[in-house]
Amino acid sequence: MRASLQQRLEQQQQGIDLSPLLDVVFILLIFFIVTTVFVKETGVEVDKPQALSTQKLERNVIMLAITNGGDVMYDGNNVGVAGVRNTVKGLIGERSRPVVIQADKLVTTELLVQVIDEAKLAGAASVNLATLR
Repeated sequence: MRASLQQRLEQQQQGIDLSPLLDVVFILLIFFIVTTVFVKETGVEVDKPQALSTQKLERNVIMLAITNGGDVMYDGNNVGVAGVRNTVKGLIGERSRPVVIQADKLVTTELLVQVIDEAKLAGAASVNLATLR
């Protein structure tokens, strides 16, 4: 009787405790969620022109939008042409990041060039236009 009780106790003790493993998995999940870089969209819908030479968007870009009405938007806020330089300069920080402009196809070339100039003067690595394929 004593031997069978001892065998049952040994069998129960040989099981693997999975609770520390679950803790580690959840900590890793939280780490990856927090450290993931998200692309901030401009907050407005723009009718982009089409181009054959489009490329995929990088993850660490600054996205600006120019609406049909001439508003320059970043993160849902109208920054205007005058606010592009300060906005981009504040977002670039220590390392240079590219700027992507989502311009409506009816935007004037003059306004587009002004926004590109302001972004370059703020220190953007490159300024690109978003298009449809």
